[in-house]
Amino acid sequence: YADGTLAEGNLVREKFTFSRTQSTPPLTLGCATESSETQGILGMNLGRLSFPSQAKVSKFSYCVPLRQNRNLAPPRGGFYLGQNPNSHTFQYVNLLTFSESQRSPNLDPLAFTLPMVGIRIGNKKLNISAAAFRPDAGGSGQTMIDSGSEFTYLVDEAYNEVRAEIVKAVGTKLKKGYVYEGVLDTCFDGNAMEIGRSIGDLVFEFEKGVEIVIQKERVLGDVGGGVHCLGIGRSDLLGAASNIIGNVHQQNLWVEYDLTNRRV
Repeated sequence: YADGTLAEGNLVREKFTFSRTQSTPPLTLGCATESSETQGILGMNLGRLSFPSQAKVSKFSYCVPLRQNRNLAPPRGGFYLGQNPNSHTFQYVNLLTFSESQRSPNLDPLAFTLPMVGIRIGNKKLNISAAAFRPDAGGSGQTMIDSGSEFTYLVDEAYNEVRAEIVKAVGTKLKKGYVYEGVLDTCFDGNAMEIGRSIGDLVFEFEKGVEIVIQKERVLGDVGGGVHCLGIGRSDLLGAASNIIGNVHQQNLWVEYDLTNRRV
C-alpha cells in the first residue's frame, strides 16, 4: 500500500476432504509469509499477483466504519467480494490506467488512480491547479485511493492551500510545533466539534461531479491527549510524491472497485 504497509504470501486452490462422504468445493486458501506490523492486510491492487487477480474476483467493495461513533453503538463495517447489493445507489468515476511499461520513478501503475479535479473547504474551492492531481512525466502528482493507508496525503501545492485555508479559519487554536506520527502537522487543542464547525466541510472533487464529503464534525480526528488533527499530511513527509486518499476519509462510505469496467 502507498504508506508502506504490505502483505506477501501464497494462494492455493484446494478441495478439503473430511471423510468419505464429506468434502468441500474447491476453496481458495491463503497463507501470508511476510507482512508489515499492520494486521489484516490484503494485497488488492491491479497487479497479476494481487488477491483479486489470483482469486479471479472482478469486483469488491468495503465500508470503513466511523471511528468517532457518538451513538456508542459498536462500529460496523462491511466487505464484499463480488456484487454489492447497494451498488444501484453508487456514483462511479473511471480509473486512470497505465501499462506496467509506463512505470516511472514516482508512478505506481498498479494503484487505483482517480481523476481528482479539486478540493473545497466550506463553500470555497481552493486555488489548486488540476495538474497537482495528475501524474507528470515522472509520475509525481498521481492521485490514488488506498484502503491500506490510514491518512490522506497531498503534494505540496495542494497541501499548502488546504493548510493555509484552515489556519486562516482557526489558526489561533493551532498546536504549533506538534507533528503526529511524523506526518500530521495541522493539529489543535480545544473542542474538535467547535473547531470543525469553524472550518466547514472538506470535499474532494472528482470527474463526473463525484465527491467525497467529510462533514465538518469529522474534519478533525482525535489522536489522544486532548489533541485533534486534520487527517491530511504532506506527501513528502511520507517519502512519496503522490496524492493518497486514505481510509480516514473513506469512513461511512461504500467504496467499490469494479475491475472489469475499470472504475471506482
